Amino acid sequence: MRVRRYGEKLAVLCVDLDQFKTVNDTLGYPVGDKLLAAVADRLRMCLRDSDMPARTGGDEFMVLQLGLAGPHEAGALAERIVTLLSEPYDIDGQQVVIGTSVGIALAPADGETAEQLLRNADIALYRVKEDGRCTFCFFEPGMDARLQIRHALERDLRNALAAGEFKLYLSASRHA
Repeated sequence: MRVRRYGEKLAVLCVDLDQFKTVNDTLGYPVGDKLLAAVADRLRMCLRDSDMPARTGGDEFMVLQLGLAGPHEAGALAERIVTLLSEPYDIDGQQVVIGTSVGIALAPADGETAEQLLRNADIALYRVKEDGRCTFCFFEPGMDARLQIRHALERDLRNALAAGEFKLYLSASRHA
């Protein structure tokens, strides 16, 4: 990877469209497909020639921002993406409004492999969605620990429910 070989700094931005499922459900998949094309066009408008965008699935995109001078550049790009992609779209005469959330991981601080960076940018995106959406967030090491604790709790609750380990207790109300 160029990060190790040349000491280059880069950012991985995971971009997710908020309320996209609602567009598909209410306006139909053809409108959703046109919206995705319009989003891709706007996303390219935010980028420099050296940045690399990709659609990674459904309503998710990824941007690889190369030649980063510092985290402020990744934050500025994320802010442009959130602002531009969240402006109303005109799709077949219908106004469509969605939001955009972005998670950011920086190399080499947040990882030196593509897998580490994608995972950490995705964790940051998860945090944005948990905290309210329509903004961006940089990865922080504690986020992973918090996510692991939450997944363990969810797993333990599912297992306890399946094993019949919950008991219902009722108390008599003393209010007349």
